[in-house]
Amino acid sequence: MVKESLILIENLEIPSLHLDRVVRVDCYLPVNVASPDDLELLLINDGQDLQKMNFESIMNKLYESGSIRPVLCVGIHCGVERKMEYGTASEADFKGRGAKAAKYTRFILEELIPLVQETYHLPRIRQKSFAGFSLGGLSALDIVWNHPQEFSLAAVFSGSLWWRSKDQYEEGYDDDSDRIMHQLIRKGARQRGLKFFFECGMLDEQKDRNQNGIIDSIDDTMDLIEELRDKGYSENDIEFLLLEDGKHDVATWGRAFPVFLKWAFPKIGN
Repeated sequence: MVKESLILIENLEIPSLHLDRVVRVDCYLPVNVASPDDLELLLINDGQDLQKMNFESIMNKLYESGSIRPVLCVGIHCGVERKMEYGTASEADFKGRGAKAAKYTRFILEELIPLVQETYHLPRIRQKSFAGFSLGGLSALDIVWNHPQEFSLAAVFSGSLWWRSKDQYEEGYDDDSDRIMHQLIRKGARQRGLKFFFECGMLDEQKDRNQNGIIDSIDDTMDLIEELRDKGYSENDIEFLLLEDGKHDVATWGRAFPVFLKWAFPKIGN
């Protein structure tokens, strides 16, 4: 006998003025919710990848086991200009990538969230979180960091935290000064209530630009965590998942996602 799904999946198409394209989003709504006030919101960049990782099954298992609170998950499909829309809103990278990141941020705040609230009758959302994979993880972190009045949590899976203002092969390049997200955190102010989840796989890549025996994705993530700690964030605010056999792929992120969800949205009493 096939079990009835605890998730209702709805597809929305949003004509975005900011992005000048139609944005598809997949909404994963838990069906057994006593009140809309109980729902929390999780936005997910590269939402097209959720189908590949069988996200519905992941959520069903977590709800069946009573592991997490009710969360409305919204997977945002990327567009053909993904490398322009994702990034850091305040500054493009050294190749000009991320030039539309500010517009993407406005789409999230001014178009997507209001539509989700209207569609699902959510005048007040208790907690908003944002997650993403690779470059989408950088985008999620940038939006959360710069809008703490809207968001309380960022999740970054194999994040493109190398994002830099200068080519690493250019004379004078320095990790300490040229990685954009690290600088944004260093120059910013600590915001109370923010929490951060990071995942890396030891097989994420092979690059090791400083030749210290640690791949860049792990180095960049650990350095960014140190920036957050220097701001005063504690061990309770930051979770780091390192997968020895983890790769830079959807299968790895699908394994890591339940770990994130149980950390971010634990059911009271568990």
